[in-house]
Amino acid sequence: MGTIGRMLPSPAQRTPLHDRTLTFRGYARADSLWDMEGELLDLKHYDHLHGNGTRAAGEPVHHILVRVTVDAQLCIHDIQTSMHRTPFGECGVADQHVRRLVGQTMGRGWRKAIDTAMGGLHGCTHLRELLFNLATAAFQTIPHDLEMKRMARGEPMHTSDQPPFYMGKCMTWDFNGPVVARLTPQFAGWIKPVTTDPAG
Repeated sequence: MGTIGRMLPSPAQRTPLHDRTLTFRGYARADSLWDMEGELLDLKHYDHLHGNGTRAAGEPVHHILVRVTVDAQLCIHDIQTSMHRTPFGECGVADQHVRRLVGQTMGRGWRKAIDTAMGGLHGCTHLRELLFNLATAAFQTIPHDLEMKRMARGEPMHTSDQPPFYMGKCMTWDFNGPVVARLTPQFAGWIKPVTTDPAG
């Protein structure tokens, strides 16, 4: 039984068929940028026909890798990919438009940016999935790294009068909840200011 199966109630008798593994890693670089790396691996648990031959159980169907270099604002400075294993030879060039994302920001509108650069017939479904989810790993990696570095310098964890981006986005980080009150009391009960459009 796999790791997930050990953490859930015992399942019915079953046979393993397919594994998809998504792995994300974040690295601080010496040049004050960050590398975010993603890896997608698909494999079957049984031999199966593929093209003119047979793919053996455990042999990757997809093995796709991406490295995105970003700054503190999550703006992309560089992007590299590898379509290491794909089901068809034609898939090998599905990353040809990925560098259109250089200069984009992994934040609001990130999915749209991916679709504009390499959506539909201009890219690969699996590479788009990998890139989209890489943003959440970047949110886990970079702001926390910056907070820890500020604290190491003896500075406050949060230097802005605005709450961190993750607050107010889930039940735990509810502005009216106990976690915000306990860890960042300055944002307890925070309400986003209403801005008036001067043109309106």
